[in-house]
Amino acid sequence: MKKLIRGLLDFQLKGRPAYREMFARLADGQSPDCLFISCSDSRLVPNLLVSTDPGDLFVVRNVGNLVPPSDATGVSTGDQSEAAALEFALSNLEVEDVVICGHSSCGAMKALLGGGQVPGAPNLSRWLEHGEAALRTLKAGSTVGEGLSEYDRLSQLNVLQQLRHVGSYPVVKERVAAGKLRLHGWWFDIGSAQVHVWRSAHGRFIPMTELVGEALLRELSGDVLSPGDGLVASNENGVANGDGRHLSVAGT
Repeated sequence: MKKLIRGLLDFQLKGRPAYREMFARLADGQSPDCLFISCSDSRLVPNLLVSTDPGDLFVVRNVGNLVPPSDATGVSTGDQSEAAALEFALSNLEVEDVVICGHSSCGAMKALLGGGQVPGAPNLSRWLEHGEAALRTLKAGSTVGEGLSEYDRLSQLNVLQQLRHVGSYPVVKERVAAGKLRLHGWWFDIGSAQVHVWRSAHGRFIPMTELVGEALLRELSGDVLSPGDGLVASNENGVANGDGRHLSVAGT
């Protein structure tokens, strides 16, 4: 806590003058570019990863970057917090991109591999149920993340599973079908400080290099949001299938 207080004082004395004009504009409202859903892990810092300013990201963080899926009526089958943020981001803020970002050495994934029951933490144990589908995909023999530790492979599969959960909401299905929304899957390797992006053409997460970034920017440069490696390819129910090969993340 001492570090936080010292940091706050440093911002008030040194940082605030540089941001004063920006925050004055933001006082009138926000128009973020993206809904960024990530794990609460202290080592994953969204604004640092993407070099954004205040007002650029609408952020949801929770244990395991989980999003309970929708039922047939569009209501969350679990906690409503994530669904409420999704609806607000799309209906009120009209964001055009949703990113789900997992990471290496995720404690939630390790807990899932250990059976999902955390002693003395009934709410956490119940919450982890929303990652069980990814665990089943791993045990079924998915090749996603081959070469990584089992918990990191599960973490990557969980990103794809949570994209499916996001894609189960009617408001998402409608906007994706209308070309107004893209869904992206990212994974952060903490040890190398490297972000990896899901590429459906490769069937795996690949490092975000300069060439990959340029390819993504070319796709995003169009006036109309078009399907590609950034969208969930849907079946008749609007939910992607399998181990992620029918999911895509902007770029080819």
